[in-house]
Amino acid sequence: MKHAITLLLFLAILGCKDTSDETVVEPENKSVETPRSDRLQKIPVLNFATFHMGQTSDANSTEFDENDRKNQEDAKTIAAMIAQFKPTIICVEVPWEENEELNQEYQSYLSNPEPTTYYGEVGLVAFEVGRLSELARLYGIDHKMGYNYMIGEQIENAIDSTTYKDYFKDPFKFDTELTINLDSLPLLDKLKMMNHPKFLDFLINVNADILAFAGTENGFEGADEAAKYYQRNLRIYSNLNRIPMTVNDRVFVLSGGSHTAFLNEFLNRSPKYGTVDVFQYLK
Repeated sequence: MKHAITLLLFLAILGCKDTSDETVVEPENKSVETPRSDRLQKIPVLNFATFHMGQTSDANSTEFDENDRKNQEDAKTIAAMIAQFKPTIICVEVPWEENEELNQEYQSYLSNPEPTTYYGEVGLVAFEVGRLSELARLYGIDHKMGYNYMIGEQIENAIDSTTYKDYFKDPFKFDTELTINLDSLPLLDKLKMMNHPKFLDFLINVNADILAFAGTENGFEGADEAAKYYQRNLRIYSNLNRIPMTVNDRVFVLSGGSHTAFLNEFLNRSPKYGTVDVFQYLK
């Protein structure tokens, strides 16, 4: 009881705090670069969703010929847009343990900035952003973990097979704004769609949360597999936190859309980072 009273008093004090000298940030606008005060200054992060522009083991892939010259030029144009953010740190979806190889490839690119398909979007976009930003290195923050996203098809689903099957039959019918065929869009429009908040929410649902509708009578098989994907993304976030940085840094993160979606959740609640509106630069 004593602890409960103390907590209530603490919350009451917070509620009475004088905020006359602070800039109030509206709840609906989380993409803010300007801190309310030096005490609350956060590191700005441009958390950018993309698809894999090369070969991928992902269950779903987007049609894109990474060797096509027009596609390479379009990717370079996107990189120039992102470089306007002026990042001091760039993080990409390359495993942490491959950082030495990543930076050897990056140094080769700096010496001869011709399009490279190393890790698809990493070579085509991130390397060019780094070059334009005059950065000496990049950071791989990925952490590989397997999970069985097909678990619902492999068990006798006693939780809610109706919702599970109906969703996977046509997941986009639950939000008509997402019915556009990504493969039919130019690269810029494709990336705009992928960075839309509703699309990012969709990626969390289709990759993880929907699995909670699948499980045997007394089991949680679907939820347990979804938890592995949450765990993988939390470990990616932990790798981001390993990088030495200060409030003077500006961080650009380039990764597959589902990782971007999870990272946004973590970053928006973080005491250290502040997310930046992607659409300030994706024009």
